[in-house]
Formats: sequence, structure tokens, C-alpha cells
Amino acid sequence: MQDTTENAGVPRLLDAPAFVDGRGSLGVLEGAALPFDIARIYYLYDVPIGAVRGEHGHKRLHQLMICMHGQTEITLNDGNQQYPFTLSTPGQVLYVPPGMWRRLRFVMPETVVCVLASRPYEVDDYIYEYEDFLTWVRQGKKQQD
Repeated sequence: MQDTTENAGVPRLLDAPAFVDGRGSLGVLEGAALPFDIARIYYLYDVPIGAVRGEHGHKRLHQLMICMHGQTEITLNDGNQQYPFTLSTPGQVLYVPPGMWRRLRFVMPETVVCVLASRPYEVDDYIYEYEDFLTWVRQGKKQQD
């Protein structure tokens, strides 16, 4: 998995190493190659087509999002710029740094999205209202948290 520290605050797609032969594909994510240590793994599934998940921001949480099956459209926003992504293969992993508002729209049936997170669930890390997120960004809290 390719990652560079100069892009630490920028969301981006990373290629996940895979081993492919006649038996299928084996995707591999190893700790030393990840941009953070994993503290939690969760996954989204049985989401109706067209439904939206996310719609919140995180102050400190780093995430890697993997579409294991199906397709999802993800829009990230840092308060100044939007970053649109489409995930439809487990061979690409989306790195989401802290300080991003996220919106996931599920566009295919039976889509499964797996998320690797840098921290356990912490209610005070979430920002649920977009206006509160923009205020947090404008106040420079993004650099402090």
C-alpha cells in the first residue's frame, strides 16, 4: 500500500496489494504499511440502494474505507474543498484523515463497506451537524485536536 507522510491530511485512494491466481484474489493489508494503527473495525451492509450513511465529521479519527462488494459514492469535505470518490473494488482503499465531513451513498444492492479506524468509538470525536463542523474548521480546532 502506497502512502506518503506529506499527504497525511489529504484523502486519497491507496492500492491494496493483491495476490491473484486461478483460485481467485487475496487482498492483503499489513499493519506496517498502513498510515495508522487499527483500533476498531466495523462494516456497513444491508443498506438500501440510494440510502446515505455517514453525514458527520471526526475530529481525531483516521479511517480506511474498503468496498468489499458492490459500489458506494463517498464525498469528503474538509470545510473548504470537496473530494468525491467511488469505491467498487476491494483493491482500492480510501484513506480518510481526521477533520473530514463524510457522506456515503450506496448505489448497488448488497454493497458492503468495511472501515478500519484508528480509535475506538468516542462520542466526543463526532460532529453531527454540518454547521457545527464548519464552525470547528473556521475556529482552527482542526489543527488543535
